[in-house]
Amino acid sequence: MSETTNTPQAAGTVAAAPSKEQIAEWKKKHGKVYHIEVDGRSCYLRQPTRKDLAAATASGKKDPLKFNDSILVNCWLAGDEEIRTNDELFLGASQVLDEVLEFKTATIKKL
Repeated sequence: MSETTNTPQAAGTVAAAPSKEQIAEWKKKHGKVYHIEVDGRSCYLRQPTRKDLAAATASGKKDPLKFNDSILVNCWLAGDEEIRTNDELFLGASQVLDEVLEFKTATIKKL
């Protein structure tokens, strides 16, 4: 299984989209995979683990944007590096990160 490298893209260039085979590999390895598009640039993230959420929560205690940054960095599979480095693109991607944090619904009953 090939691993994706996070090779920086030159400013203004768009990273090539991963193949269907690559996306299938990611899904097999990580479960859910998400595609985020911002202003013509895109990235692919895997579903966060408990460890990812713990790191994001710890880093976001003093600075809420650090939570989003941590999720974006730790769950990154591939994409346009500019999403991580350009504030406008980062903030655009941050608006949809809550969809990456899907949880099952629990119920509780007092006995």
